[in-house]
Formats: sequence, C-alpha cells, structure tokens
Amino acid sequence: MRKGSRKDSQVKNILCIGAGYVGGPSMAVLADRSPDKKVTVVDVHAGKIRAWKGANLPIFEPGLDKIVKRTRGKNLFFSTDIPGEIKKADMIFVCVNTPTKAFGHGAGYASDMQYVEKTARMILQHARSETIVVEKSTVPVRTAQAIERILRSGATEGKQIEVLSNPEFLAEGTAVRDLEEPDRVLIGSRETRSGKKARRALADVYEQWVDRERIVETNTWSSELSKLTANAFLAQRISSINSISALCEKTGANIEEVSRAIGMDERIGQKFLRAGVGFGGSCFQKDILSLVYLCRSYGLNEVADYWESVVGINEYQKRRFVQNIIEHMFHTVTDKRIAVLGFAFKPDTGDTREAPAVYICKRLLEEGARLSITDPKALENARTDLEGIDQDVTYERNVYKAAKGAHALLVLTEWKEYQALDFQRIFKGMEKPAFVFDGRNLLDPAVLAKIGFHVVPVGKQEKGTFPLIDRSES
Repeated sequence: MRKGSRKDSQVKNILCIGAGYVGGPSMAVLADRSPDKKVTVVDVHAGKIRAWKGANLPIFEPGLDKIVKRTRGKNLFFSTDIPGEIKKADMIFVCVNTPTKAFGHGAGYASDMQYVEKTARMILQHARSETIVVEKSTVPVRTAQAIERILRSGATEGKQIEVLSNPEFLAEGTAVRDLEEPDRVLIGSRETRSGKKARRALADVYEQWVDRERIVETNTWSSELSKLTANAFLAQRISSINSISALCEKTGANIEEVSRAIGMDERIGQKFLRAGVGFGGSCFQKDILSLVYLCRSYGLNEVADYWESVVGINEYQKRRFVQNIIEHMFHTVTDKRIAVLGFAFKPDTGDTREAPAVYICKRLLEEGARLSITDPKALENARTDLEGIDQDVTYERNVYKAAKGAHALLVLTEWKEYQALDFQRIFKGMEKPAFVFDGRNLLDPAVLAKIGFHVVPVGKQEKGTFPLIDRSES
C-alpha cells in the first residue's frame, strides 16, 4: 500500500461482471495489489470461466498469467453464479461487451447496450443495500444515467445504489503495465453527497497502488465522454499520418523522416505517428462510430462528419495496401501463394477484432490468392475470422514453412521475432521475383533488397533490383 493511502474498511467484496479483455486483467491486477479484498469475476459463458481457472488463460497479455497464478484461489476467484455473487458484493464492476449495433436503429454506429441493460436488471434484482456499481465498459455518454434509472426504480425501495463511471484506458499488449502504472484513473459520479462518498470509496481502492495525484475525479458525463474522446484522438493521429504516407509514396518523401521531424515539435509529440496498414482492435473504430452517432443525435453533423472521416481514412489505407499488392504483382494475384506474417491487430496480443489483416486477407482471397498465415498468438482467431472462406488458406506456426513457395510476404503485425528471421533462407525458398509488402515498416528495405527481394513499404519508396511502377505517373 502506498504511503499516505487509506485502507477502505467498507469495500471488502468486489465483483466483476464480464470476464473478457477488460474484466479479467483489471480484476487480476486489483486482486494482486489489494490483498485485503476478495475479488470475484463472473461470466455467463462457462467455457470462459473454466479457461480462467485452468492453465491456458483465454486472454494473452504479457505478465498476466503470473499474476493470475499467484492470486487465484487466494483472493481472486472465477464463477458462473452471477446472482449469488451479486448478493455478496459491496462493489460491482460492469465489464460486459458493448459492440457496435448490427441491426435496427443506429446500426453500424450506435453501441449495442442490451448486455449493459440486462446486467443492470440483474443487479437490481439481487444487489443488497449500499452497493456501488462501477461502469467500466466503454459506453455512450449518459449510460450511467440509464443504469441509475433502472437501479433506482420502484423495485429498489430501501436500497442505496450509486453508479460510478470508471472507464478503462488499456492498450492490448501492455494491459498489465497500464493497470499497474496507469497514466490516470478516472472516476466520475453524481455531484451529490452519496455520489461523492461512493467516488471516494473507489478512489480508496485504487490508492492502494496508484498515486493520489493520478486519480482524477469528475462528474459522470465528463468521465464517460473522456473515454470516447481519448480513443478518437489516438485514432485520429494514426489516420492523419497514414493519409500523409499516401502522399509520401507519390512525391518521394519518406514517412519515417516526416514523422520524426513533426514529432520533435513538443506540441505534437512522437507517439502514434507510425504509418501502417491502419488501426484495429475492439475500441478505436467502435468508439469513434459511437461518438459520430452521439454527435448526429444532437444535430452536430459537422462534428460527426469530421470524426467519421477518421474511420474513412483507415478503411482507405487498407484498400490502398491491397491495391498496391495487386499492382506490383503484375496486376493479378490469382493462384499466387502469399505468406501473411502476423494476423493480430498489434503485437503481444492474440486479438484480431477489426484487425487490418482480416480485411486484407478477405480481399486477396476474393482475387484468387492462396494464403499461408502465421502468427505467434492469433492463429486460432484467424481460423475463426476466415471460417467458411478459407479453402485456399493454410495456417502455419512455422514462418519458414509459411513462406516456402510463396510469391510474396505481407508483414501485417510488427512482432519483434520477425526482425530476427533468416531472410536469406526465406528468399531461397520463394518464387521469383520475391516481394515483401511491409505494412508496418518493420524491416530494413535496403537489407532485404540486397538479398534480392523487391520491397514495398508504407509511405516510402520501394526498393529492389528492378523497377516496377513509375509512381510519378500513377
């Protein structure tokens, strides 16, 4: 416990509803840093709970397995008995899924809130008096008010239930570090005496390992909007640099040199200025579209158009990458073997949600390509994502097997181990001319070109032993 922090005596039993990418790691770190709390994670999916109890966790995050092993069965527990655990809880974190709606009003933009509402009604039915409900799922602004209206309905007579907003700011691949050493912990509540008391109780929990100055207290709406805005701003930076990468390829500028130059301006900074094939993951696109929907619902169409363009550039970058592949490979990839190095949307995770690789592989399959996909952590998810259309796909653990006989390599995830590959060996086993389309600018084009590859990076001039496309006239 940090010096000067207070051990809260009221909150002893903490429950998390939802054992996914947010709930599982968040509660594991909370249990590890708060040994005086009993932390229980519940989920409707029995298979997911079994996985959390077993040797192979359902989520890969560096360092997570060690934390779970040292806390599980001591003060960290996993269960499917949601009603029973709600009855025991002093504080309940809501970490259920809020995907983009695929049907009905707001389809393609609005968040699907059915799981949040179902969870609120279950809490309403089983929670005891003076329970604190913490909204941790990424949700539209004023969701806490909707949850509160359900929890404060007539059936809650005699109960005191406060709803807080405590959004997560986790980056997959660094989630454990983000939880142990957060940039900030944001807690929003109603500006009432009971709301501030609940906010203080949650702050006391975090103060067991987080410095007090990093705990930011706001009203509920500011907290909810801050989460959507943070992801929108990060995604906007990626789309901005990707838009410039297209111009670099036309003009002969180097996107890495441009990124470095503008990033040295302290007003801009260097983070999130690496060009690539686009952003992915469960949050960026979903949260921007939710923000777009929110703005349109308030009649702020110009604001909505601005943020929607961030997603538009991201889609354009993926289309442009596929177009580059087809153009360079003599305008056809039909019956050509293409090795895909990396399927996860980023390294150090197996998550493929909204991964650029999904779109790129589907488009190449439509063009008649034969794919050989390799990834250290995401192969099973790749099988699921391409299920039903993967007759011409093989899944390989071994990169050298994936590359053997290939006409081209695509680098779609910046796994560090790809930098250590024996590219002389890979080149020898490939069809010629052998292409490398580096969608993450992970590899050294000059080194690969010297071996004999024709290298096509993002936002930089291609390198190889023979000219292919005159960019000045394209």
